[in-house]
Amino acid sequence: MDLWTAVQALILGIVEGITEFLPISSTGHQIIVADLIDFGGERAIAFNIIIQLGAILAVVWQYRRKILDVLMGLPTERPAQRFTGNLLIAVIPAVILGVTFADLIHEYLFNPITVAGALVVGGVIMLWAERRDHVVSAEIVDEMSWKQALKIGLAQCLAMIPGTSRSGATIIGGLLFGLSRKAATEFSFFLAMPTMVGAAVYSGYKYRELFQPEDLPVFALGFVISFIFAMIAVRALLKFIGNHSYAAFAWYRIGFGLLILLTWQLQLIDWSTAQG
Repeated sequence: MDLWTAVQALILGIVEGITEFLPISSTGHQIIVADLIDFGGERAIAFNIIIQLGAILAVVWQYRRKILDVLMGLPTERPAQRFTGNLLIAVIPAVILGVTFADLIHEYLFNPITVAGALVVGGVIMLWAERRDHVVSAEIVDEMSWKQALKIGLAQCLAMIPGTSRSGATIIGGLLFGLSRKAATEFSFFLAMPTMVGAAVYSGYKYRELFQPEDLPVFALGFVISFIFAMIAVRALLKFIGNHSYAAFAWYRIGFGLLILLTWQLQLIDWSTAQG
C-alpha cells in the first residue's frame, strides 16, 4: 500500500464514518469525495462495502446491550418480539426494491449532479418536517406500531436515490409518522443494522471477485477508521438531538448541494461526467 492509497483510504474512511448515520447522505459524500481524490473503479466498489461494515459495527457496539436484551427476550418477551417484528417489517420494502432496481440506480443515478439535487430537495423537506407540529404517539422505539414501522420502511426506500440519505429518510419519516425525535433517530440506527448488513452481504457476494489479498491493508485501514469516526458521530448525534432540531443538517444539505450545482454551472468542476 503506497502513501497516496493510504491517504485515500483514510479520507474515505473518515467521510463514511462521519456521514453514515447523520442525515446528510453518506453515499452522496462518498461519490463527491471519491471523485475529487480520484478513487474509483472496481477496487472502490469493494472498498466501500468494507468501510460500510466498519460503520455499522460502530452502531452495533453502541447498542450492544439493547441487542442482547432483545435476543435474550425474543423467545418469551412480547416487547422483544414486537421490536424484532417491526424491524423485519421496516426492512422488507428496501430489500424488494433494492434487489430489483439496484443495478439501474447505480448506473443512472450515481453521479454528483443527482446527489446535489437530492441533497437540496431532502434539506427542504427536512426543514418542513421540523417546522410542522409534531404529534408524538411513540416516545421510545418499543412503543412503535407495525404500521409506523412499515411507513418508515417505505420512506427508507427513497434513500436508494444517492444524496437522499438513508438515515435522513428514516428519521424524517419517523418524525412525520408519530415518533419522537429520539425514537426516530434510534430506530434509524437499528434499521441500519439489517439493511446495511444485508446490502453488504449481497454486494460482497455479487462482487466477490473484486476482493484481492493484496488489498487487505487498505481495506483494513478504511474499516478501522470508519468504525472510529462512526462511533464518534453516533454519540455526538444522540447528544445533539437532546437539545436541537435537525434544521442545521437541513441547511448543510442545501448549502452543499447548491455549491456542487454552482461549481458545475460555472464549469469550475465538470461534475456532469463524474461517476461514483
